[in-house]
Order: sequence, then structure tokens, then C-alpha cells
Amino acid sequence: MVGTRLPQELVRELELIEKVEQSDRSATVRKLLYRAVGEWKKDYYARQYGEGKMTLARAAREAGISLWEMMDYMRQRKIAAQYDFEDFRKDMGTVLRRVGSRSRK
Repeated sequence: MVGTRLPQELVRELELIEKVEQSDRSATVRKLLYRAVGEWKKDYYARQYGEGKMTLARAAREAGISLWEMMDYMRQRKIAAQYDFEDFRKDMGTVLRRVGSRSRK
């Protein structure tokens, strides 16, 4: 359980969303928090990749999105690719392992 004080303006915004979505306060806040946390993770791991601290595949995995979604996100945010042949080799190995494990199921 989490408790917090919110500015009145934010409470009014929540009430509008509740009315439109026809949901209660808890469900609305939970839905918005999941969305905000997902966006934070994409941004954080994209920056980690942009700083050369991890591969593209790992950044996508940690953010909980596909490699293609991460690539698109970074393109939209204009985060420069930090990609060399070794990164490509690692990412292709990850992709091939995942495809191989899915085909065995």
C-alpha cells in the first residue's frame, strides 16, 4: 500500500480520467503508474545503452520491450547508436537463442 498527498489540480485530472475510463481511483492510479514506470524504464535503459553501458538487446530486455520497440524508441528520442561489430554479434546471438528456444516448444 502506498499513500501520498496530491495537489488539487492532479486530483481533478484523476477524477476526469476516472470518469472517462469508468474506473475507481485505485484502478486509475495503478494503470497510470504502470504506464509511467514502463516509460521510465524505456528512457533509463535507452540512456544506459546510449552511454555504452549495455548492449541494445540487454537494454530492450531490461525495459521489458522488444528489440525493435527499443530501436524505434531510441530513434524517436534521437539517442545515438553505440553499436560496433561485437555488439552486433552479441545481439544476434541473443536473437538466435530466443528464436531457437521458441521453435523447440
